[in-house]
Amino acid sequence: MKDTLDQLEVVNSYAGLPAPFYTRLKTQPLTDPTLLHVNEPIATMLGLSAKAVNSSQFLQVFSGQAPLPGGDTLAAVYSGHQFGIWAGQLGDGRAHLLGEIVTAHGHWELQLKGSGRTPYSRMGDGRAVLRSSVREYLAGEAMAGLGIPTTRALALVGSKDPVYRETVETAAIVTRVSPSFVRFGSFEHWSRRPDMLKALLDYVVQRHYPECLQPAAGEPDDEQGVALRFLGAVVERTARLIADWQTAGFCHGVMNTDNMSIIGLTLDYGPYGFMDAFKVNHVCNHSDTEGRYAWNAQPSVAHWNLYRLASTLLQLGIDEEALRQPLRRYEPVFLEAYRGNLSRKLGLVRYEEGDDVLMDGWWQLLHTQEADFSLSFRRLAAAVQDNDAFLQHFPEREAARAWLDVYLQRVGRDGRDDGERVAQMNGVNPLYVLRNHLAENAIRAAVKGDASEIDTLLSLLRDPCTERPGFEQYAAEPPEWAGLLEVSCSS
Repeated sequence: MKDTLDQLEVVNSYAGLPAPFYTRLKTQPLTDPTLLHVNEPIATMLGLSAKAVNSSQFLQVFSGQAPLPGGDTLAAVYSGHQFGIWAGQLGDGRAHLLGEIVTAHGHWELQLKGSGRTPYSRMGDGRAVLRSSVREYLAGEAMAGLGIPTTRALALVGSKDPVYRETVETAAIVTRVSPSFVRFGSFEHWSRRPDMLKALLDYVVQRHYPECLQPAAGEPDDEQGVALRFLGAVVERTARLIADWQTAGFCHGVMNTDNMSIIGLTLDYGPYGFMDAFKVNHVCNHSDTEGRYAWNAQPSVAHWNLYRLASTLLQLGIDEEALRQPLRRYEPVFLEAYRGNLSRKLGLVRYEEGDDVLMDGWWQLLHTQEADFSLSFRRLAAAVQDNDAFLQHFPEREAARAWLDVYLQRVGRDGRDDGERVAQMNGVNPLYVLRNHLAENAIRAAVKGDASEIDTLLSLLRDPCTERPGFEQYAAEPPEWAGLLEVSCSS
């Protein structure tokens, strides 16, 4: 373990791309920063000891007061489609890439979010508020606890510096950790510059998709073949990611192409939300007045975004029909992952032909009766032994009973022991979910300098399926005031 940041092995691979990909610049430090929280598992993964984490150097670097030793601080440029409309040049408007840490667990880029203006800030102030920073800090661990690919966070730093949003809030910086922050929009930015597009493609493939350099039997062994295999790999990772989102009741909120990770991670936590009462057309982002990024729209939006990514590869001379081939893999890969996930959540040994009727009926039941997404799966696990305990949570019990009868017949055909089935279901269906009101409680405490609620939530969210006595309130349905909470693009 390293006792100082100077001892870390730091490389700057992204800075090795041509100069137009980024701007080198200093961060804008917070005034009188306070280290609110350190994500100890991430610190350990990076090889940092407790001594390093508690040092003044750690606070200086991750509050933007000093560069990462050996790092090459920069902000990246990219473009993108926002809410379906071409927005042109975007970029890291309030983020700085510090460098890339080489560890036994891989390479990890460290990025500060909220660290000041950059040439890509447009009209922004370059800052992040404590509210949104706490939400992102918690979200990465919640998703990781569910086994969903995600960026993570190392540290959360606060300050009394004022930030003006709907109201005056205080500033914060969250340190993001990821193998890469390259986005679909990074490719879109160079859609008219084949030389730069090729440089980016080579960089991403060599670092994150080396398997695409090797053709399978019958595949072309040339640059176009590499590009097509790369696109296919991104399509498959994205399809599996969205299947994970759908079956976890997660809504991203802003699935713009500049918020889509090129390596299939959940990226850029803004107005996200885990559903409480289930609605198929649930919209978690108060700014999304048209419902473009509703829960049931996420799979098709991801596919649309992949088409935008594929269109950039036309500049490399690839035939349009050839690009359509990997894109056609999206639906079957998504359905396989979605059906597999949902089969496990419903306690089925495996997906069988005809199970889509049972699954669609489940969503319809939850939707029409606005049942709690997460708790309904947990309650279903015990329904074989106690039908009434399950049915009492549905206002229209006859509709619930009709679906339950079909379900019991289906699980009965599996011939599996009930105890085994219940254990398996409770092992994949979380009891503790990062609901908006739980995040809000952590935010209110953090505003007062109290990180204890963050500690509690992280402990539960890292192992969300295991019941812990004394934490019943964290597994309960949300209180009435939770319905008044709204998250928007400023979140």
